[in-house]
Amino acid sequence: MPVQASRLIRKMRGGAQAHLLETSDQHAYVVKFHNNPQHRRILVNEWIASTFLHYLGIAAPQSAMVEVTNSFLEKNPEVYIQLGRERQAIPVGWHSGSRYPGDPARTVVYDYLPDVLLDKVENLVDFRAVLAFDKWIGNADSRQAIFFRARVHDGLSAVAESAHLGFVAEMMDNGYVFEGPHWRFGESAIQGLYFRPQVYRTVRGLDDFEPWLDRIRHFPEEVVDQAVKRIPPAWLEGDEDALERLLEQLLRRRTRVGGMIESCRSGRSNPFPNWRP
Repeated sequence: MPVQASRLIRKMRGGAQAHLLETSDQHAYVVKFHNNPQHRRILVNEWIASTFLHYLGIAAPQSAMVEVTNSFLEKNPEVYIQLGRERQAIPVGWHSGSRYPGDPARTVVYDYLPDVLLDKVENLVDFRAVLAFDKWIGNADSRQAIFFRARVHDGLSAVAESAHLGFVAEMMDNGYVFEGPHWRFGESAIQGLYFRPQVYRTVRGLDDFEPWLDRIRHFPEEVVDQAVKRIPPAWLEGDEDALERLLEQLLRRRTRVGGMIESCRSGRSNPFPNWRP
């Protein structure tokens, strides 16, 4: 859903120099700009990754096209890209937003939890799910995730009284899928792994990556087409053919993901110590 930027909340860490912005839908989004230092292709990667993650049922922030207007930039002069000593203005138009989980003034987000809390994350299984995704889509970065407290329903109940407060994880920062601006696929054994192997401790074989492996094997081409059609033309700027070739390659990789996961065991350290042949 497209939204309009209304207020700068703060600048974020990271090479893309993203900004946390309040928007017209009363939410906050981590926004990566069209002219970010990592390349405009990063925005395409974020949009496609978000669409695919939600189709696969993997916990990830909601994405939105965020419009930046002249009026917003005039009211928020601290919104800019810093390149060395030079300030680069943000262009008016559409940029990539990833929704912050709640009110930034009240919701505390963590990028690290101690072991005792990590084991209690309600959706720890999503780290297995997203590894299958990252192998398929060629994430050149280690898996990035955030943690925050949220109301979680017990079992299948949707009754408010059954909810309890617990830590949940969301998979975020997907700019380096497709190896970032290079738009290619690597085959590294460690590619896409989360830096805390503890999240894979209960993995005993490929069956533990279902149903996501099956969802990837049968990933619909229509979902790919719909994602591409919603990309603003300014994000592509002549890369249309390159993106089409990349996604054709991606679809051909659907049946290879199981083997890519198994190859993790041949890396510098085996992330699946309890794997049973």
